[in-house]
Amino acid sequence: MTAPVVHSLREQIREHIVEGIVSGRWKPGERIVERRIATELEVSQTPVREALRELESLRLIESAPNKGVRVRNLSAADLEESYPVRAGLEAIAAELAAERLARDCSALEPHVAALYEADRAADGTGQVRHTVAFHRELVRAAGNSVLLHTWEGLGIEVFTALSIRWLGTVQQSYAEEHEELVAAFRRRDPRIADLVKAHVLGCAPRTGSTGSTGTTGGSGPS
Repeated sequence: MTAPVVHSLREQIREHIVEGIVSGRWKPGERIVERRIATELEVSQTPVREALRELESLRLIESAPNKGVRVRNLSAADLEESYPVRAGLEAIAAELAAERLARDCSALEPHVAALYEADRAADGTGQVRHTVAFHRELVRAAGNSVLLHTWEGLGIEVFTALSIRWLGTVQQSYAEEHEELVAAFRRRDPRIADLVKAHVLGCAPRTGSTGSTGTTGGSGPS
């Protein structure tokens, strides 16, 4: 019998901090106090330190001697940087997954349906969650663990949510666009890699300011 997957303490703490950043509890430039989090969550400082180190590798926070850990003051350009990398990874994934998804798109379809519901309800959180889940399933379908691990390491859900919260990214319907990708897989479109790449690049926030707030972003979650 396979044991259930249990998130490590470090992962739980990381998610707690990420939620705090996305929700605005910790704003850009604000200090995150390791000891305070440990006290709040009733844990030792070691897993908190590990979680913060991981978030620093994702470029969400930064640390400096005698200044502690702070939320990075991300700009549109910072958020935009991950999109060409992500687009390249997903183009490779689309090529690797093309035959599998042509036979069976059942992993993608529930997220398209959920996107239509989120669009109708103007549910921004749902739009982010299901667009990211759609793309995660696309990458997973490639059957390449290195590719999936690299894609996950981009912190896509967090950066998508931050581009909306911090840069005023406009929420629009992307259910139809994702449904079109499903249709392209089903018909074995030879351009599928290019279609996926263009889709991802088209959703990147647009650089128009060096500040972390008030910048007009791209057109929504991808």
